[in-house]
Amino acid sequence: MRIGGVPEHFNLPWRLAIEEGIFSSKGIELEWTDYPGGTGAMNKALREGDLDIATILTEGIVADIINGNPSQLLKIHVQTPLNWGIFVNQSSAFQQVDDLRAARFAISRLGSGSQLMAYVNALQRGWNLADLSMVVLNNLEGMRKGLRDNEADVLMWERVMTQPYVDSGELRRVGICPTPWPGFVLVARNEVIANKSGKLKLVCDLFNEFVSSFKERPGLDELIAQRYSLPLADVQQWITETEWATTNNIEVSMLDNVMETLQKAGTITGKIPATELITTLQD
Repeated sequence: MRIGGVPEHFNLPWRLAIEEGIFSSKGIELEWTDYPGGTGAMNKALREGDLDIATILTEGIVADIINGNPSQLLKIHVQTPLNWGIFVNQSSAFQQVDDLRAARFAISRLGSGSQLMAYVNALQRGWNLADLSMVVLNNLEGMRKGLRDNEADVLMWERVMTQPYVDSGELRRVGICPTPWPGFVLVARNEVIANKSGKLKLVCDLFNEFVSSFKERPGLDELIAQRYSLPLADVQQWITETEWATTNNIEVSMLDNVMETLQKAGTITGKIPATELITTLQD
């Protein structure tokens, strides 16, 4: 089965579990693909049948399922919120978040987390969403270039992954916007759920067991810092703040909150019963 996610530290447990043979020892072959384009790129791959399973931003996949993506949620992946940094170019005249209410937001793709969280931040601050403009720049590298070339004013991305660009003096962080829900979920295409429910459940159960002691791995902080070129102190703080889910439970009230926010942001036209977003896997 083909599984994918962003090439970031949140997905290291999947990479290591695959590399260490946790799934292949049980007769399950998982083929991992990195998606630097983020949620929008994975939504496209799921819709087109190029990807079977994805670790993906909660708000991004919920919106896309409602808008026709033939997939369902299997479990929470990262239980804790995702902390989105709000960044401007170092030479930008913008000094604080409230200066950005009519700014040009660099986003990776339409429907991406970078777009949806721009709306979430605006809603939390009582801004008029009509004042925001979105500039599609494909991925983080393109978004950074867009700020340098004055094609956009601000970008939002995960705080730790962007810290090296702050340390280098390229970007300036003017604020942080945590997601009001768990950061990532695990999803699969409906066709895969229908044909391989037992294997998917085994994948989830094996991952839950693997990740339950993940934070106790010796040298984990140094491994993450080296593998993702991140400052060690930031990684150590991030590890203390982050919890991976160790069950397949998903709270309906959480999904209702996501849908209510997406509806206010105008990315979905209406809610659906939260139970329609979730599948319960059978052995």
